[in-house]
Amino acid sequence: MRPHAGAPVSRRRFLSLSAGGAAAGAAALSGCALQVSSGVSGAGETITVMVNSGDITPEQVQQAKKELGIKIALVKYDITKLIAMLTSGNPPDLVRGVGAVDLPYFAARDVAEELDPYFARSSVLKLDDLDPVNDLWRYDGRTQGKGPRYGMAKDFSQDSMYWYNTSAFEKAGVDLPPETDPVTYEEWLDTAKSLVQRKSGQTTVFGGSYSGLTRSTLLTTMTASAGGSLFNDDFSRVDFTTPEARKALAWYVDYCRTKVGPSLIQPDPNGWDGPTYQAGRMAMSNSGYWLGGMIYPDKKLAKVSSLAPAPLFAGGARISACQGGTGLWMPRKAKNKDAAWRVFEWFFGGEPAKARAAGGWGIPTLKSLRSLMPAQEDYQKRVLKVQENELKHFSVVSFTPYTRADALDALFNQIAPAAMNGQISVDTLAGRLNSSINEQLKRGKEQVG
Repeated sequence: MRPHAGAPVSRRRFLSLSAGGAAAGAAALSGCALQVSSGVSGAGETITVMVNSGDITPEQVQQAKKELGIKIALVKYDITKLIAMLTSGNPPDLVRGVGAVDLPYFAARDVAEELDPYFARSSVLKLDDLDPVNDLWRYDGRTQGKGPRYGMAKDFSQDSMYWYNTSAFEKAGVDLPPETDPVTYEEWLDTAKSLVQRKSGQTTVFGGSYSGLTRSTLLTTMTASAGGSLFNDDFSRVDFTTPEARKALAWYVDYCRTKVGPSLIQPDPNGWDGPTYQAGRMAMSNSGYWLGGMIYPDKKLAKVSSLAPAPLFAGGARISACQGGTGLWMPRKAKNKDAAWRVFEWFFGGEPAKARAAGGWGIPTLKSLRSLMPAQEDYQKRVLKVQENELKHFSVVSFTPYTRADALDALFNQIAPAAMNGQISVDTLAGRLNSSINEQLKRGKEQVG
């Protein structure tokens, strides 16, 4: 049950905000709050925006001051600091968030402002111009994708799609994936086995990477593709023993066991796919459209790089979800909401949004900006054709409001390697995951109330 609008945010409601759980809660109680905007209207306003480095550049800060007359004070995103600011009633004016996993969490705790009244009167962010991915930022108190809007994605990808290097396929004598028809997950793994290169027992070229943005969003999405749901109806429990969830879990464990790509038991030395794919040491990368922003500047790499549809399970549904949808939300206790909204409009509908769209770093979340997506070169046109077809298969896959994705990943990372190394069965792993994760979800539900 949500508290009434004027109720203070209970510190108890945030004890599980990060993977550190009680440790993060204790840090929040230290009261290390940050000074934010004064709420004074008119010229010379200042708002505080908590983001990661690069989300808003120093140049854009200057641009906002010039165009809007608003000074943006950037604060490095830190979950512990954010908890402290929220619980002290002195939050930033805008906060970075990952729509696919963060929105249900913060909305359920009643710390996010409902933005429907702002959208209703906006001449910049019109409802009929919003891409459906922005439904990740909606929550009706039970289900993600419905109800009030609490934020917006700055750009997005359908994160189960994958890039592939055509020269690696040609070298191995493997047929290229279809451009618009998905392969099955089983076929994808067989292809990765054909493309992997090893020397002296070490993997020198990954056949493919497929770990999603987080393991929890990957397995949630794959379970949906198999025709089921990882969570029960009220998202308070997981069940990895259902046929659909077990199929997804078994596939991922098999992917890790075969060591065709990066995993917990075979980490990528670079830490993520981008540099490895750039260096020609990865034949397929489970990164959606956004990776084009890194690929396109290297014309040699771009000419041999293509994007493929999200795989599906044999006999399963064609689901191509967004596991990210990173954007901004406004805390309910923000001090200068009107100025924050003007920055919000500018960031999502003004020059920053246009620059992101033109750079290929993601699909714009306003349909009117799609024409700016890179399509000058033949390889860009080929990628755009695949991406445009894939948009027809987008759907919101709802996530639990009772814990954070990184907290679930921390549990998964502790338990799953034993199965990946062949020490326990998939069924044993499923039972252990259910036990650990459901205990955490139970605590989260108690904290929400």
